[in-house]
Amino acid sequence: MKVLVCPIGSAGDVHPFVGIGVTLAKRGHDVTVVTSGYFRDLVIRSGLQFEEIGTADEFLKLAGDPNIWHPIRGMSYIFKHGILPTMPRQYDGIRNLYSPGETILIASCLGFGARTAHESFNLPLVTVHLQPQVLWSSRRSPKMALPAMLGDWVPSWFKQLQFNIGERILINSQLLAATNQFRDCHRLPPIQRATSYFYSPQCNIGLFPDWYGPPQPDWPSPTWVTGFPLWDESSICEVSDELESFLNEGEPPIVFTPGSAMMHGKQFFKTAVAACMRMGARGLLLSRFSNQIPEDLPCAIRHFKYLPFSQVLHRSAALVHHGGIGTVSQALAAGIPQLIMPMSHDQPDNAHRIKRLGVGDKISRRSFQAPKVSRTLNTLLYSASVREKCQAIARRMQGDDALEATCNIIDAVGTRCTNLS
Repeated sequence: MKVLVCPIGSAGDVHPFVGIGVTLAKRGHDVTVVTSGYFRDLVIRSGLQFEEIGTADEFLKLAGDPNIWHPIRGMSYIFKHGILPTMPRQYDGIRNLYSPGETILIASCLGFGARTAHESFNLPLVTVHLQPQVLWSSRRSPKMALPAMLGDWVPSWFKQLQFNIGERILINSQLLAATNQFRDCHRLPPIQRATSYFYSPQCNIGLFPDWYGPPQPDWPSPTWVTGFPLWDESSICEVSDELESFLNEGEPPIVFTPGSAMMHGKQFFKTAVAACMRMGARGLLLSRFSNQIPEDLPCAIRHFKYLPFSQVLHRSAALVHHGGIGTVSQALAAGIPQLIMPMSHDQPDNAHRIKRLGVGDKISRRSFQAPKVSRTLNTLLYSASVREKCQAIARRMQGDDALEATCNIIDAVGTRCTNLS
């Protein structure tokens, strides 16, 4: 098959799709990743073909706006500056690349251009959902950044009512008119709900295990969950001598990252250094944007622009982060506790799930100060219960191969649709 992989977002969003692409390419498929120019080098080093939609400078400008991390304005900002501008570019990229009867699309829930191309060109579409938060349910509802009344005790009918109101006010009002206008340009009938574009009518895959996001009866059909992908560039990045030397110098460090696209993390890293000093702990600070890192770091604390988590977390004491699903899954696989400072998007829901599993805790952005961070970390690090639960989940994940399971489904969809055509 000719496979067009269409991720949108930061490295945490793109990595799983590159992992899918690499796995499909090993099966003999012709794979092209259609995404921002910011990821050109990553895609090419992974051995895949690349099609640019949007420049690296545009990506950095989008990531550099603090509104993207706001608990209320963040979703609206993604809609306005992420989904809508990308929709025609993604559509055009697919139109220029697809071969009738041979092509399958792999897209995220933000891939509105791919969703339109699916109908326009009669292409099979697999929508990959990286986190359970985007699979809305009135039975077991995800936790939102907004202070919503979606606790487990709330009746399902009332949860559904809240979803319907939120959909109309927060989503349809911003996406529906523009999406239908775009559909009209391509001679497609209007849709009634913008959220219908979040899912494929043919195949949806949740890239998380069922014990993390149990499938719900009101999820879109058909949906399969396959597990965490855990692809993180380790196959194309060697362990540096500097990292190896630091890890061998003393006790396992605490790793701190506010996310690969976070450009406003000065306070986060300042707090990280102060918390390590209060605890007498060693620390690893991860950020591609060096201007966020405090100057004159203590010798026990080191900054790296990027490290594949699979190379470092199994030799670390704990992970402090923003709550992105890729980061969450890597800490679970490494069997270490995690402390989450959720801001927006799927982060509050992931933080809630980690706390419920008993393998970590969460602190609000406002309360993320050195005394509280150090106290919470000490509680996690010295808890036998947390340690046992972390190790149990890590053992549970051993032997899982979510990428192979995902690609088995993609192959089946592609074969079925090709035969039908």
